[in-house]
Amino acid sequence: MNSELGDLHAFLAIAKAGGFREAARVTDSSASRLSDAVRRLETSLGVRLFHRTTRSVVLTDAGVMLRQRLQPALQEVEAALDVVNVFRDKPAGTLRLNVPVSAARLVLPSIVPAFLAQYPDIHLDIVANSDASNIIEGGFDAGIRYDEMLEQDMIAIPIGPRRQRAATAAAPALLDRLGRPTHPRQLLDFPCLNGRFSRSGIVPWEFAHQGEQLSIAVNGPLTVNVGAAMELSVQAAVAGTGVVNLFEQWLEPYLQSGQLEPILEPWWQWFSGPFLYYSGRQFVPAPLRAFIDFIKTEPWLAA
Repeated sequence: MNSELGDLHAFLAIAKAGGFREAARVTDSSASRLSDAVRRLETSLGVRLFHRTTRSVVLTDAGVMLRQRLQPALQEVEAALDVVNVFRDKPAGTLRLNVPVSAARLVLPSIVPAFLAQYPDIHLDIVANSDASNIIEGGFDAGIRYDEMLEQDMIAIPIGPRRQRAATAAAPALLDRLGRPTHPRQLLDFPCLNGRFSRSGIVPWEFAHQGEQLSIAVNGPLTVNVGAAMELSVQAAVAGTGVVNLFEQWLEPYLQSGQLEPILEPWWQWFSGPFLYYSGRQFVPAPLRAFIDFIKTEPWLAA
């Protein structure tokens, strides 16, 4: 039964990932091992579950039906097995989190080492991307998002600093050449380094000061994917390519060193910190419960 259950998990991993190589990366396995699992499962069931070509792996009608029935069933099996965790000295298992790159860079480094030291039998599996993903469909136990990107019908718990702001900065040499703006609208005359979400497009820069709020669609020589490629924008800003707008905490080392100079600081907009969120409709596994309890009792909550 163990091998059959493993084959079913392999099937779901491939279906979610859309291919053997990506599924192997996510599950820390190998494409050949996953292929063998699917072959055994198809032989046992007597039906083909995937259409395979050199370029794609697509579920057959039978595969679609199996996935729809199998995913909630396996979640129930995992929940049942997780119940015995209460009898352990410390919870064990894997906790899968989907988080934005900013959280992986700015929030989790102050949390993860201490959490893993306290719970050595828990394995954290963290996927960082900045496009909102459905954590249930993605097979995650929980996610981290800012309030405007939270999925509906989720339980949300504060994690990390509760107030953050977006900072605007540029290399001193660029400002010496072009001048130092005193109002956000002047950025329309500056080369700016844009960020883009794959689903919602280029992100406007938001500013607020003395009750006035502005949303500026800036232009410039470089646009990067929000999160994954933002460090490229920072380095381009340091090199004098353009103006950057990013989390103050992310830019702080460059501001402290003088490689970047803050501009329009009275206009920097504050926003609330991120939240850990998860579905209230499903059984909360022991590793997630331990993580929730951990972040609720630690001092960074009020930071």
